[in-house]
Amino acid sequence: MKIRLDINNKAHLQRIKYVVGDFVMSNLAWFTYNIVRYQTGNVVGWPYLVSYLKSDVVIAGQIIFPLLMMVTYIFSGYYNNVCRKSRVQELLTTMASAGINTLLIFFLALINDVIGVRGNDYVMILILWALLFGFVYLVRALITNAASKQIKSRKWTFPTLIIGSGSAAMAFANKLNARRNSLGYDIKGFVNIPGENPVKGNPLPLYELNELNEVCAKENIWELIVVPTRDDTVQTMSAINKLFALGLPIMISPEYFNKMQTPVTISDIYGEPLVNISRSSMSDGGKNIKRALDVLVSIVALILLSPLLLIVSLIIKGTSPGPIFYMQERIGLHNKPFNIIKFRSMVHNAEVNGKPQLSSDNDPRITPFGRFMRKYRIDELPQFWNVIKGEMSLVGPRPERRYYIDMITPLVPAYSLLHQVRPGITSMGMVKFGYAKNVDEMVERVKYDLMYLNNMSLLNDIKILIYTIKIVFTGRGM
Repeated sequence: MKIRLDINNKAHLQRIKYVVGDFVMSNLAWFTYNIVRYQTGNVVGWPYLVSYLKSDVVIAGQIIFPLLMMVTYIFSGYYNNVCRKSRVQELLTTMASAGINTLLIFFLALINDVIGVRGNDYVMILILWALLFGFVYLVRALITNAASKQIKSRKWTFPTLIIGSGSAAMAFANKLNARRNSLGYDIKGFVNIPGENPVKGNPLPLYELNELNEVCAKENIWELIVVPTRDDTVQTMSAINKLFALGLPIMISPEYFNKMQTPVTISDIYGEPLVNISRSSMSDGGKNIKRALDVLVSIVALILLSPLLLIVSLIIKGTSPGPIFYMQERIGLHNKPFNIIKFRSMVHNAEVNGKPQLSSDNDPRITPFGRFMRKYRIDELPQFWNVIKGEMSLVGPRPERRYYIDMITPLVPAYSLLHQVRPGITSMGMVKFGYAKNVDEMVERVKYDLMYLNNMSLLNDIKILIYTIKIVFTGRGM
């Protein structure tokens, strides 16, 4: 009896193929390089070569270096998306990973090579890179090519919902189904956007936005494609805002994306130009490195700053009645709420009846020590714990409360796109604009955060952190 696997299991097996293939080929590449490297020495001959390859140093290297290479592959983001790979991106990622591994191995093991005459160092480095790239890319390309054939022949399909129920949504679905080579989309139904007139006679199910959680779980949905019929940006973005909480890829046409007044980054999915608005422009490798640095820096910061954190806690407790820390619900990655943690800088129960209220420079609710903390951003330090928990990043858009998001989104529909990424302790909006005293200023600050979103990079993160440190030491936090 033949067992038909669903796409989740196929994706899992595909990832295993890539991991095993990379590990085996990295071993073979390193083994081959050892042979080449030995032959460049003074002593040649198979008996001596076999003796050399059986040495403890070579055997240890055969275990350690392929594992080191696997770490590079993981951080490169190659295993993040295993079903639909861009051939060009795969080529470039493999070349870059081979280059990084070559440099790591050279400086860790080969710079003081004891084999003998190695010949030209540059030639040996090039040979090592060529072997690492060639061996690994060969198997990767074969696996990717096999997956591509499975998708085109409709043996692999990805359950998909189209967000929209009008004529444009129906036309788009017909266009996908009419393709000779499948893009892998298996349309399970349409989702009505408020205000649209659903096309009559549609054979597929029609769902409402409030049903999505149950439908996505039941149908094992992989992707959402937004195809609005009405030219109503606010209504469509309101619907999109609700989609982020599902944690699924959200695709939209470039034509509609232009109406959000934000730059377009095309995601070419097997010939159909769509914009993935659920992910930022940063590469998968960049995201992995960013997250690793977030955690590492936050752990080190909490350890090094622990004496200061203790002193601040004691001063807060001794100068103002109430708790040391202030917890407040904010909206973060994928439009999900979390509790941000700060040192309390205001009097206890500063918001009457819990109604949100922005602070100002001369806000009487701010305690004397709280004013000092805000000036040097000391009140933000406990948020390193939010970063470790995965709720925040060191750098990212400033998280807001739902109350204010509902006021900002109609004015800046593209605000919803900020939920692609983790919010940050600091942001471009904070260093370029600062604290907002009203909704109009919040709207202005959002423009900087959207600018950051479209230019995300580790280099820009470093620049923002440097500016933030300058603000902290010059006391320009308020």
